[in-house]
Amino acid sequence: MGHCLSCFQQQANNDNPTSQKIHDGEMTDIITTNEVPALVVSDCPPEEPLLHSNDNSVNCHRQAGRDTTHNANTQNMHGDNNIYIEGLALTKVQLTAEKANKPFYQKLPSIPRTMSSLGSNENRVSESKINQLFDQYKDSLEDAILAEGIENLCNDLQLNPDDFKVLVLAWKLNASQMCRFTKLEFTQGLKNMKTDSIKGIQQKLSDITSELRRDSEQFKDLYRFTFKFGLDVSTGQRILPADIAIVLWRLVFTSNEPPILERWLAYLEASPHVRGVPKDTWYMFLNFCEFVGEDLSSYDDTEAWPSLFDDFVEYENDQMNQNITKNDIRIQD
Repeated sequence: MGHCLSCFQQQANNDNPTSQKIHDGEMTDIITTNEVPALVVSDCPPEEPLLHSNDNSVNCHRQAGRDTTHNANTQNMHGDNNIYIEGLALTKVQLTAEKANKPFYQKLPSIPRTMSSLGSNENRVSESKINQLFDQYKDSLEDAILAEGIENLCNDLQLNPDDFKVLVLAWKLNASQMCRFTKLEFTQGLKNMKTDSIKGIQQKLSDITSELRRDSEQFKDLYRFTFKFGLDVSTGQRILPADIAIVLWRLVFTSNEPPILERWLAYLEASPHVRGVPKDTWYMFLNFCEFVGEDLSSYDDTEAWPSLFDDFVEYENDQMNQNITKNDIRIQD
């Protein structure tokens, strides 16, 4: 089979006669010229499978120069750690080249232009257009849209100032009080609505109004907002005046009126002692409407209802009893 000294022929002819280094990308072995004759091995053909070892094979090279005191034993190396250096170096070079040419990640397929452009312009709004719209209606002395500007805005939207959609607009702008839209409220609100034009506001208000009829949670949010919207925050008001509460109750229930609403509002209008509506009474009225339905027979005054509801039910029962008594008198006559 012959000796495999050709593995180290080039290294022996280099300028430095004392030591040479063989690099395979991972390991560096020091070989001296005195050790070359000791590295006589056999049965190591190039056609052997790379990195393949068996019990009958002999090492071509086993970390030469690592232990110079045992050169005589290098010919009796065991076959457990056989490495064919030249083939290994060639293989690693090939693997390194393959890795260098291989992309780091799988190339993603290109997105069709029609798909990548979907939604790119549909929801995009122009902040400059929103600012121009605000400047068109804002007050000349204050950086806000006040009563006159809101009236002009309603005219352009083809709405009456007391229209339900105006309340919806105030809700979407998160307005802090009636008859006033600050610049931040107006600009941020239109951004959230994803519109920057009068026509866009009209379309959005129609869509939101239709959604409120189907989504009870959205309506509850609008209903709670209405109480805060009616307060005069400049004076720190915390109780809604009765006359304002009556107007807002009629307004917020424009498209979803509970059966008991008109009787409730009639009681408030006929009760001069009722001067204001607290927050808990406003909030609980929704539960009250769902609980009592069209009549008041299911109302339990031992439950934790606001006292104003107790007074209302008592008033309604008195009215009903008076009607029964009058009918009985007429029948007897």
